[in-house]
Amino acid sequence: MATELRRLREAAGLNAREAAALLGVSPAQITHIESGLAGVSEQRLRRLASHYACKEDEFIDALVSMATDRTRGWWEEYRGLLPTSFLDLSELDHHARFQHNVAIVFVPGLLQTMDYARAVYSSRVPELTENELELRVQHRMARRVIIEGPSPIPCEAVIHEAALRIRVNDRAASRAQLTHILELSEAEHITVRVIPFDQDGFPWGGSTMTYVGGRVPKLDTVIRDGPVGALYVDAEAQLATYRLRFQKVKAVSLEPERSRDFINRLVKEL
Repeated sequence: MATELRRLREAAGLNAREAAALLGVSPAQITHIESGLAGVSEQRLRRLASHYACKEDEFIDALVSMATDRTRGWWEEYRGLLPTSFLDLSELDHHARFQHNVAIVFVPGLLQTMDYARAVYSSRVPELTENELELRVQHRMARRVIIEGPSPIPCEAVIHEAALRIRVNDRAASRAQLTHILELSEAEHITVRVIPFDQDGFPWGGSTMTYVGGRVPKLDTVIRDGPVGALYVDAEAQLATYRLRFQKVKAVSLEPERSRDFINRLVKEL
């Protein structure tokens, strides 16, 4: 929400001082609002949108809903214990309407078992302390509330055979992970598709991503893992590219039923 307000101001050709004058506040308050350090009331947010000549009512309503959501999320217990990026991800989950994943090397985070997540985090260099490791694993497990909790969101995952076969832990943990994916895929709101090694026409090896749907398409966000951490993409032109990329990757994957059969065969091999 804070980032969107900054974008609206910049699109209107105003600096923070000019926006503050229109609202009757100090430039520091505008800066704090746009950096997420201070909240903003519905009245002020709508006044800002008006000053910024934003006429998209649905988009403004979505921003208001986010700004006035006083939910104290479960992630707050990790504040000061984990980097803020973990809290930002949790809040993004909280406002999400759906999630699409493309996984080439690792199983998507929301579908991971505790042993799998622990093995992935254990591979970090430099190594995490035991406490840091367990906090990250606990946080990843807690995130699953958006697909396993009382109000689950639709989740669609396209997973390459490589991610299903790579043993980040031992044989038993791999079998448990595959079984967990099968169990989750039985839910109506979770769809799992597999891309086999022998699939022709798959030039999308670098397409790993998590596409998080916002309250309106303009609030969608793509998360891509990079060498220095997660990269967040929310520019409209780039979002359109990632939507198309997901559809292209999905088009060369197996249908859900065939995907379950495929994963079942992998389980038997273990």
